[in-house]
Amino acid sequence: MSQTLSASTLLAVPLAPLVGALLAGIFGTALGGNLIGRRLSHTVTILGVFIAFVLSALTLKSVVLDGARFSETLYTWMVVGDLKMEVGFLIDSLTAMMMCVVTFVSLMVHIYTIGYMQEDEGYNRFFSYISLFTFSMLMLVMSNNLLQLFFGWEGVGLVSYLLIGFWYNKPTATFANMKAFLVNRIGDFGFILGIGLVAAYTGTLNYAEIFAKSGQLSALTLPGTDWMLITVICICFFIGAMAKSAQFPLHVWLPDSMEGPTPISALIHAATMVTAGIFLVARMSPLFELSDTALNFILIIGTITALFMGFLGIIQNDIKRVIAYSTLSQLGYMTVALGASAYSVAVFHLMTHAFFKALLFLAAGSVIIGMHHNQDIRWMGRVRKYMPITWITFLLGSLALIATPLFSGFYSKDSIILAVEASNLPAAKLAYFAVLAGVFVTAFYSFRLYFLVFHGKERYDQNPEPHHHAADEEVDSHHDDSDHSKPHESPWVVTLPLVLLAIPSVVIGYFTVQPMLFGDFFKDVIFVDAAKHPAMAELAHHFHGPVAMALHAFSSVPFWLAVAGVAMSYYMYMVNPALPTAIKRNFSPIFTLLENKYYLDWFNENVLARGARGLGIGLWKVGDQTVIDGLFVNGSWKLVGWVAGVMRRLQTGYIYHYALAMILGIFVLMTYFVWLNK
Repeated sequence: MSQTLSASTLLAVPLAPLVGALLAGIFGTALGGNLIGRRLSHTVTILGVFIAFVLSALTLKSVVLDGARFSETLYTWMVVGDLKMEVGFLIDSLTAMMMCVVTFVSLMVHIYTIGYMQEDEGYNRFFSYISLFTFSMLMLVMSNNLLQLFFGWEGVGLVSYLLIGFWYNKPTATFANMKAFLVNRIGDFGFILGIGLVAAYTGTLNYAEIFAKSGQLSALTLPGTDWMLITVICICFFIGAMAKSAQFPLHVWLPDSMEGPTPISALIHAATMVTAGIFLVARMSPLFELSDTALNFILIIGTITALFMGFLGIIQNDIKRVIAYSTLSQLGYMTVALGASAYSVAVFHLMTHAFFKALLFLAAGSVIIGMHHNQDIRWMGRVRKYMPITWITFLLGSLALIATPLFSGFYSKDSIILAVEASNLPAAKLAYFAVLAGVFVTAFYSFRLYFLVFHGKERYDQNPEPHHHAADEEVDSHHDDSDHSKPHESPWVVTLPLVLLAIPSVVIGYFTVQPMLFGDFFKDVIFVDAAKHPAMAELAHHFHGPVAMALHAFSSVPFWLAVAGVAMSYYMYMVNPALPTAIKRNFSPIFTLLENKYYLDWFNENVLARGARGLGIGLWKVGDQTVIDGLFVNGSWKLVGWVAGVMRRLQTGYIYHYALAMILGIFVLMTYFVWLNK
C-alpha cells in the first residue's frame, strides 16, 4: 500500500548538510572570527551528512518496501501569470536511490578528508565546501520541478568551481576552475533554452504537469522551422547534460579539474556531480522517448566519449588523470545506454560506478599520501608491499571497473552492451562496436595503472623530482616522516572509507540488478516505449538471474576482451617493459595526437578563444569606440556644438541685424505666397 513520506523529514535531508556547511564556513573561518576549531568543524559537517544519509536510507526503505511516495510543493517563490515558480520534492525510487548514493559517498569523503587535508590551512573551508556541495546535489535530485533542479544544477557548479580552485595560489588550479566554469556555461545556455521552451509551451515547470502535456509537445514544430519542438527541447536539455556530465566535446574541463584536492575528485568528478546530466535525461525519459532524433544524437555523443576518452587514459602518467579519463569513458557508457532507451541501465551503472570510482580516486589519494605526494606512476612500483589495505581495495575497484563477473560493474556494464546490441536505432551499430572496443581499452589502461603502481620493481627512489606532487602540491607535509625513501600505509581515517566503499563495489550489483532492471523498482518513474525501443524488453527476455548472467559471461566476447586487455597490459609493463617505448617510437604521430588530447584544448584556446577575443576587440574598436562613442556620444555633442556655433554667429546683439533678418523673412514669405496663388 502506498504511503506518504513526511515533508519535515525530507526537508531535513538537504538542510542538515547545509547547516554543517554554514557553521564550518562562517564560524570556522576568518569570516566569523574562527570561533570553532578544526575538530568541531569536521564534526558538525560529518554529523550533518550522516543525518542526511540515515534519513535517505530510511526513505529508500519506505519507497522500496512500503511503496511510499511524495510529490508536493513546499514553498511558492513567485507566480508570473499562470507560471508558478516553486520549491518542492518528488520522492520516488529514482530520487531515493540517488539520495543514498550522494550522501553515502559524501560521508565517506568527509571522513577521508580528515586524514587527507589534516594540516591544510583551508581545512575548515574545505569541509564547508563539500557539505555545501552535498546540499546542492540533494536539492537537484529531490526536486519536482525544473526551476529547483536548475538551482541545484548551478549550486553544484558553483561549489565545483570553488573546489577545483581550492588552492587559489596555484595558477594551474585557477586556470582549471575558470575552464570548468566557462565550459559549463555553454551547457547551461542550452539547458536554459530547453527550460524556456518547456515553460513557453506548457505553462509549467512541474515534472508531472510537463509529462502530462508531452503528447501536445510532440505534435508541435518550432515556429519558423520544420523542426519537431520535442526534439529541440530534448537536445537543449542534453546540451546541458553534455557539459555537466563531461561529454565530447564539452568534456575538456574534467581532466584539468584534477588540480583540486583528491577528495573532491571522488565526490564531485566521479560519483555525483558529473552524473547529474545522466540523472536529468533519465528523469526526462517521457520526453526523450518521443524523439528518435534526440536519442540518436545522444548515442553518437556517448559513443565518441566512451571510446576516444578511453584511448587518452592509456598514455597518462598521472595517477589521478588515468582515473579521470576512465570516468569520462564510463560516463560515455551511461550516455550510450540513455540513447538506447535503457534509462534504468544507465542509472544502474551510475550507481555502481559511483562506488567503485569513488573507491579508485580515494585509493589513488592514499597512494599519493604514501608516496609522499608523488603522482607519477612511472616512479612507483611494488607499493602493495607497503600499503596492503590500499592495494587490495584498489584491486577490487579495478576489477569492478573492467566488469569482472560477479562484481558490481559487471552487471551494469554488460547490461549496457547488451542493450545497445538490442537497440534498433541507426546509431546503435556504431555504438555497439565502440562499447565492445571500450572493454579492451578500459581493461588495458586500468591494469596498466594497477601493475605500474602496485607490482614490478620499486622505482620511487629513481624519481628525478622526488618532491614533485603535481596537483596536490599545496597539501601539507604532515604525511612526511623521517624515511622518505619508502611508501607507508595511510591512517585509518583514509583506509576506513576505502574498505566501506569496496563492499558495495563488489556486491551491490549482484543484489540490485534484478529489481532495478527487470523488477518494479523504476515502475512509473522511468518511461520506455517498448514498441519503438525494444532494448529493455530484449534484456529482460534473456535475463535468468545474477548467477546465470555471471556464468554466461565467461563465454561472452566482452569478458575475453577484458581478459585480453589485462594480459596485454601485464605483458607490456611487467614482462617486456621495452615494448611500450618501441610502440611509442614507431607510432609517434598517434601518440602526439593523444598527448595533445586530440588538439581540442588547442582548438578551444587558439580558434574559439582567439576568435571570441578578436570578435570582442572588433566590437570594442568598431562598435563601442567608433559607433557608440565616436558617432552617437561624441558625434551628438559635436553636432550640437556645431549648430550652437552657427546659431551663435546669428545672435550678434545688433538691432539693425535683427531688423534686416525680419525684412528678409517678410520678403521670403510674401514671395512664397504670391507664387503659391498663381
